[in-house]
Amino acid sequence: MADQKIVKPQPLSGFPEWLPAEKLVETRLLDIIRRNFELFGFAPIETPAVERKDILLAKGVEAKEIYALSRLAAEQGAGPAETDMALHFDLTVPLARYVAQHFGRLVFPFRRYQIQKVWRGERPQAGRYREFYQCDIDIVGTDHLSILADAEIPSVINAIFTEIGIGRFLIRINNRKVLQGLLQAEGIEGDRVVSTLRILDALEKIGREKVAANLADEAGLTPTAADRLLGRIDGTTDLDGLAEEVDLPLVSEGVAELQAVRAGLMALDVPEENWTVDLSIARGLDYYTGTVYETRLVDHPSIGSICSGGRYDNLAHTFTKQSLPGVGISIGLTRLLARLLEAGILTAERSTPAQVLMTVMDRSLLGQCLSLASRLRAAGIATEVFTEKKKLGQQLKYADQRGFALALVLGEDEAAAGKVQVKALASGEQSLCDQDAIVETVRALLD
Repeated sequence: MADQKIVKPQPLSGFPEWLPAEKLVETRLLDIIRRNFELFGFAPIETPAVERKDILLAKGVEAKEIYALSRLAAEQGAGPAETDMALHFDLTVPLARYVAQHFGRLVFPFRRYQIQKVWRGERPQAGRYREFYQCDIDIVGTDHLSILADAEIPSVINAIFTEIGIGRFLIRINNRKVLQGLLQAEGIEGDRVVSTLRILDALEKIGREKVAANLADEAGLTPTAADRLLGRIDGTTDLDGLAEEVDLPLVSEGVAELQAVRAGLMALDVPEENWTVDLSIARGLDYYTGTVYETRLVDHPSIGSICSGGRYDNLAHTFTKQSLPGVGISIGLTRLLARLLEAGILTAERSTPAQVLMTVMDRSLLGQCLSLASRLRAAGIATEVFTEKKKLGQQLKYADQRGFALALVLGEDEAAAGKVQVKALASGEQSLCDQDAIVETVRALLD
């Protein structure tokens, strides 16, 4: 063993590795997200982490973003090391392939949620990762999908973020048809629309002055036209007035859809302080065709978008001739969790999922300690037994460090009287209770 070579443990940049306390927070968020997805009737699916390269590249994604798979070396008789497989970089392309492949066996509208890790070949920065959890929901229809589906999506997000307790948040909603109509009014059509929308998408990041300059330099707008366009999308709340002012079919259609989404949100009892119509939300991706969403924390705008998505006309046009309109949204959970922990909005204080530590002060009473722990677990109360030969003070220190709520102490006197000591670690208060009433006592203290 003296000559054994030690390999220095080094983390891989962009691949997060949480400590137990942080992982427990992540697990709690995943549970909340999953429960709310199902509460709204979304069914789970899981697609392989690996897809064919041609499937992933079919949607126009840059090859540099995709991690390809290969064996470390070619195997004799098994072909080259390189394969035609790659890790999925998001969950939208796998969904498109999945729906096209299983179309005949799915019931539409198809409501699915998918919570999986994805891998993206980008330089890690500002909380971005190469490996991260995405939590997606989509409603996919055939030929037609009700605009009320566009109101359901933010109502799910409202329920999730309210339960997580991340402070004030605002789901900002727009419609790409309105933006495209406003661009059309300024003479921007065809291939220039997507590039101009990407310029507008940077409005919050770089400010109005720079966006106006880019509209002039890259989109060819005059300063007057750029100012007029930005004036219409920045702070406009009178949708009817806008539709009258810019009398174009695209604007009228987009305004009507926005009003329908707004009415749906109010009918779904989503608090008005948690959402707003914001015509500056563009979403740079070119496959959005109607409603678009972007969510931010009101008190922490520097964290950026924490949840985004929108409506698309045809999810799987690359894989099938069947028209499949849909609407969806995605929570990038890993990035969100990192930012929330960094900002102190969420805290990772407990490194154990158990709420109770059963100490062992007297080794001759180990059997009774194990029995008490089993009784608590049978009642659904997470309990750990400290089995190492350590003094009681060391056991209580361990309990405090790991974040247990309660510690149980069973000594010779307590055992003879059929009692057990219950110590609340946060306050230091302790009391005696009957062993027969241990479940009721512990549950009351935890509640």
